[in-house]
Amino acid sequence: MMKIPQESLTFEYFRASGPGGQNVNKVSTAVRLRFDVDAAHLPNAVRERLTRLAGRKMTEEGILIIEASRFRTRERNQADARARLEQMVTQASIPPKKRRMTKPTRASIKKRIDAKKRKSNVKKLRGKVRGDE
Repeated sequence: MMKIPQESLTFEYFRASGPGGQNVNKVSTAVRLRFDVDAAHLPNAVRERLTRLAGRKMTEEGILIIEASRFRTRERNQADARARLEQMVTQASIPPKKRRMTKPTRASIKKRIDAKKRKSNVKKLRGKVRGDE
């Protein structure tokens, strides 16, 4: 697992909808985590995969934004945001496996051709019916 530098993280707190009762209107418990990908000095391959994985959560400036408001307390939401960030970085650090080209088996080729012949026959029978005229 890759260590995320603390200086590349910034937290912002805001009022959240959802669980919290009357407290939700008074206390800023939701967390917006901003992760500066460029300041983290990640390897280029990991940075590219993270950018692709983040999608719309990544800004044009290279900042990944994760919002967490699942829990009633600021601390649990902060921990949730960090865990989600760590999960994304861990997933991005795993290189994708290369696909190996394989040949279809003889049986699968035969099965495909038989299915095509059956389909062709069904379509051939859909023509107009000629009477005994």
